[in-house]
Amino acid sequence: MRKSRLSQEKQDRLIEYFVSGATARTTAALVDVHRNSAALYFHRLRQLICQAIDDDSPFAGEIEVDESYFGGARKGKRGRGAAGKVPVFGILKRGGRVYTKIIPDVRSATLMRILEEKIVPDSIVYTDSLCSYNVLDVSGFHHVRINHNEKFAEERNHINGIENFWSQAKRHLRRFNGIPKEHFNLFLKECEWRFNNPDPKLQVLLLKELVKGCLN
Repeated sequence: MRKSRLSQEKQDRLIEYFVSGATARTTAALVDVHRNSAALYFHRLRQLICQAIDDDSPFAGEIEVDESYFGGARKGKRGRGAAGKVPVFGILKRGGRVYTKIIPDVRSATLMRILEEKIVPDSIVYTDSLCSYNVLDVSGFHHVRINHNEKFAEERNHINGIENFWSQAKRHLRRFNGIPKEHFNLFLKECEWRFNNPDPKLQVLLLKELVKGCLN
């Protein structure tokens, strides 16, 4: 990435407003930079985050998996199969981190490829009752499912953790009033990174480390 023309003080403030969840337009007004400069800087921060995320570490233990849909028109179909929406698959280690991936569909073959790649065999995998997860019953995982038509949790049988992540991610993304499809993965990975590093002070420190030598 090319050297930034912004002063170090303004870069530090941009990082702090980014961590706070402010939009580039609001940040530009507060830091006194052009909105295009703020938008470009935020875009570069998301690129650095995406590059820094460790997607190779496998998950083990008690794992929650779920799929969700982002964006698209509000009218028409909703929920699974919603027209114009982006399907995303998520894996969450209870008490640990989350991993997300944009997927073309929610068919068994699509999901199973990701599960076998990301989750250690013999792990306990919690899902909802989507039929695509039936394949887990004869896999190398211990499959536990919750039927949301009957209840949302039964002692340890739930996927509340990954559903909480979806809720946080969608709440964060709504403030941007639409995200270009070609940049959606950067925003998604930003949400993943925020969830896995929930302390705002740590986020600031991590971003400053990423920026050092990359944007300057």
